[in-house]
Amino acid sequence: MAAIATFCSTNHGSGIKKLNDYLLNKQSTTRTHPVFSIPDSRQRLLCYNGSNKNTHTRQLKSKPNHMRLGNLLKCRAVNDNVAAEEEKKEDISQATLLWRAVKLPIYSVALVPLTVGSAAAYLQTGVHFARRYFILLASSVLIITWLNLSNDVYDFDTGADKNKKESVVNIVGSRTGTLIVACLLLVLGFVGLTWVSVEAGSMHSLLLLASAVICGYIYQCPPFRLSYQGLGEPLCFSAFGPFATTAFYSLQCGTSELTINGTIISASLLVGFTTSLILFCSHFHQIEEDKAVGKISPLVRLGTEAGSKVVKLAVVTIYSLLFVLGLGQIIPFSSVILCALTVPMGNSVVSYVEENHKDKTKIFMAKYYCVRLHTLFGAALASGMVAARMFARKQLPYAVIL
Repeated sequence: MAAIATFCSTNHGSGIKKLNDYLLNKQSTTRTHPVFSIPDSRQRLLCYNGSNKNTHTRQLKSKPNHMRLGNLLKCRAVNDNVAAEEEKKEDISQATLLWRAVKLPIYSVALVPLTVGSAAAYLQTGVHFARRYFILLASSVLIITWLNLSNDVYDFDTGADKNKKESVVNIVGSRTGTLIVACLLLVLGFVGLTWVSVEAGSMHSLLLLASAVICGYIYQCPPFRLSYQGLGEPLCFSAFGPFATTAFYSLQCGTSELTINGTIISASLLVGFTTSLILFCSHFHQIEEDKAVGKISPLVRLGTEAGSKVVKLAVVTIYSLLFVLGLGQIIPFSSVILCALTVPMGNSVVSYVEENHKDKTKIFMAKYYCVRLHTLFGAALASGMVAARMFARKQLPYAVIL
């Protein structure tokens, strides 16, 4: 209205000059246009810069309507793209979260030590106890479930799982309930292990299994939490390798004595290595979270570049050890041949980690590549032992009675 009044002044020339001055002053007026709200409830202006293709926050100067509208439309488009990206990033289906929370593939760490130990016992004695096998398998699954649930609980306590949507505690919303269920599963699982050990009359086996469970406890539970000191992999190796695999072997041998030989010791070492590789690769995608809560995992110390080289070295070591043990006739030749067929899977693990170790989203799948290697390698190792007993006629390893 002020512009109209000025334009209609009796002094026409002066009015035009005043109108021109007014419009110039109006065009230089600085304005901000809130386009959308960001999470912290502060209004900002996002504008599209065509030269560098980036979004940034700045003030817009008033321009002719068509130019101002174009800028606002571009800002609106940027806003929509950013929102779409955030929604896509956070839009994980409930089914996917549940699948990740259950960690079903990880239960191969319960299956492989038992299967390899039972196969080694069959190679040694020609005897297999099917009922014991399935009771031990069910008990092992219960204990692994305790391990996963309690790990989520204690990582929730330290804040390591604060942004981990697939954490069971975050999904169900109850830390106490999750911990109670975990403890009940531990009790049920250990009762099953104890029952089989008592039936077999093998207290040595029960002691080994108890040692494996203790490794799991001090790995994650207070006041120990040795995984925060970078000792998770050695504990994992001991628990699933020498302790669990040897104990299952002894329980399936059908004797009360703890009979060990080079075959079961070697097989348990191989199982321990492949199991530890799963744990090692599970740290790649959570290095920043681990650092934030003071969890000094091996990858926090090494970084992803050096970590990928460790994975390659570990895979090469596993197969090199296998061939050396085969040449020494400690591992049946049939096991060596079948395990050699899994080399492409080992190459896949190495290649995937080398290519994606810097990509936090993709490297999440590295542990599942390791699970496949662990499962296939363990199945091949066990199958070779069974085949050696069934078809090969050669002297069996000398058993040491303890």
